[in-house]
Amino acid sequence: MTPGEQFGVPLPGGTSVSHVRVYDTIGPDGLAGGSPHLHTVCTEAYLVIAGEGMVQTLSGEGYAETPLVTGTIAWFSPGTIHRLVNLDGRLELYVLMSNAGLPEAGDMILAFAPELLVDDTVYRTIADLPVDARTTDDAPDAAMRRRNAAVEGFGYWRSQVEAEGPSSLDALYHRAVELLGDRPADWLDLLAGDPATDLHRSRAQVEELWSPDRRRAAERLGESAIRSRSLLPATRNMGCCGTLGTVVH
Repeated sequence: MTPGEQFGVPLPGGTSVSHVRVYDTIGPDGLAGGSPHLHTVCTEAYLVIAGEGMVQTLSGEGYAETPLVTGTIAWFSPGTIHRLVNLDGRLELYVLMSNAGLPEAGDMILAFAPELLVDDTVYRTIADLPVDARTTDDAPDAAMRRRNAAVEGFGYWRSQVEAEGPSSLDALYHRAVELLGDRPADWLDLLAGDPATDLHRSRAQVEELWSPDRRRAAERLGESAIRSRSLLPATRNMGCCGTLGTVVH
């Protein structure tokens, strides 16, 4: 068995990392930035590396604006509707996602207005980018239509929260769960990948370090390994919040 083969070498905590250059085009409310959306399972974190902006959020705590400058780390739990705003046109950040592999499997729901959420076909027509609109080598029109629809939806949900409180998001949350359809059927298998692998390795090592015979703990250190991968490919994907470097997990 080669070094690192037994448990693989997942990122710490079974997370994933991507590099985001936040969209600098203007949305329908006059602000540049990304597509407001929420995650149904995964916690997300931003580590800002350049530029200036903010993340607007709607959650159980209501509406909030969190400034983003170089060196900021901001994170939020599942269900938080978040929208990145690029104030100076240069906002870049690393995004850390829990449960590596699961966000890419459909954990995200865009914060469209109710009329675009009521029917799965209508939702998917706007939310799913066509094959010829998924990278920076393609036309950006579909990604911008999706962004604009989500910004308008965010404006609707924000007005509801400001008028009636966070409980007004319940309708969005219920519809988000329905829109997932049968996607969660495979998610437990995804959690058994990198997230469970890293937890299992840590638990095994602690148990072996505390056992009467600690030889296995020393042997496990000999199974160490290193991996690397660039987050800055020539062609980038068109993401919700901006153009995406390779997701690593």
